[in-house]
Formats: sequence, C-alpha cells, structure tokens
Amino acid sequence: MLSKQASKQASKQASKQAIISLYQYVYGYVEVMLGEVATISRGGNFQKKDFAESGVPCIHYGQIYTRYGLYADKTISSISNEAAQKQKFAQPNDIVMAVTSENVEDVCKCVAWVGNEPIAVSGHSAIIHHNQNAKFLTYYFHTSMFFEQKRKLAHGTKVIEVTPDKLSDIKIPLPSLAEQERIVAVLDKFDALVNDLSEGLPAEIEARKRQYEYYRDKLLTFKSKVA
Repeated sequence: MLSKQASKQASKQASKQAIISLYQYVYGYVEVMLGEVATISRGGNFQKKDFAESGVPCIHYGQIYTRYGLYADKTISSISNEAAQKQKFAQPNDIVMAVTSENVEDVCKCVAWVGNEPIAVSGHSAIIHHNQNAKFLTYYFHTSMFFEQKRKLAHGTKVIEVTPDKLSDIKIPLPSLAEQERIVAVLDKFDALVNDLSEGLPAEIEARKRQYEYYRDKLLTFKSKVA
C-alpha cells in the first residue's frame, strides 16, 4: 500500500503529466525541464578490472565513447554476480550518459538501453529514468541545441565533467509520444544510411553525415501550432 507521501507524489506527477499532454495537444509540443519527465541518478563504482566472462550485463562509461552507438539491446561486457550486488542499475528504456570526458564535445555522450533486463552502470555516468521515448531523447542529446546547454554546465580543464544533478535543468522540446515515435522512425533511417556506409569516398561520407545532422536538428526543432 502506498504511503501518504508516495501517494501525494504520484498524484502530483499525474497532474504534471496531464498539463504536459494538454500543451502538446494545443501547441504540438511543450518545452520542459528534463527533471520534469525524468529522475537522474549516478552510476555505480565498478571498474574494467571487474569485468567477467559471464554474470550481470553492464555498461562502463568509457565504452559509451568507443563501443556503443545511439542505442543498444545487448551489452558487450558483464560483471560477476558478487560485484553486481553493490552496483546501480539502468532499467529497460533508461538512458546511460557518460558525464566525464577529455573534452566538451564528447561529454554527455549517451546510449539508450532498449534491452529487456536491468544492467549495471559504472561510475562517471548518469542514469536517466524517464517516461518518454528513449531513442527520441537520445537523438536530442546529440543535437547542437543540447550541446549549447551542456557547454554551460561543463566544468574542469584536463577532465571535463557535467554534474548529473545539473542535467535536470536541461530544456527539451517535447512532442507527444506518437510524434516522438514518428521522428525516431525517420532519424533511424538516416542513421542507418549514414553509419552503414562501407564504401565511398571520405568526402561523400562526410557530406552525408552533415546532411544527417542538419535534418536531425531540423526534426528536433519545433514550432507552435498556434500562431
């Protein structure tokens, strides 16, 4: 049975969601703070030395930069069941974001976890638990609009970091779930076209990537339906 505090929190969240849905219906989208549609927590503390041949699937923050694309339904590493007991977990549809990097460009690179089981997440990461389309949010987190916001949050010199708690203030243009799904379907096709290129001149590939980035940002920029 829910406690009074939990019940009050659930009621408040339902009211907030109703207001968001109303604005989406009237205006086509609503601008929200990430913290209004998501809870953000830090990852755990396992390191690469804790990797095991089998056990609990996991994502290490360093792998987000080198081994993962925009989304994943399988991990490339595991940690032992014993090591996993003290870790933090991302649930299906969560987003795992690396919040430490050597430069501003790469910090906050993220991957949507679309697998069907919880996964352990390392330190230097943020776990974004939300009620939206995970791939839609991940696409937005790779736009120039997001870059301008994260740059203001980034701090450090040799090591650049964005404090997970600060991510709650990120502004996101949020259309309905149905529209998010439509946008994701279009961007998935562009992403596959660009990243599946195995042949071609470097200049052609680079031109295609610029075209993809242009249309991605265009699709994720919204205008109100009401003049």
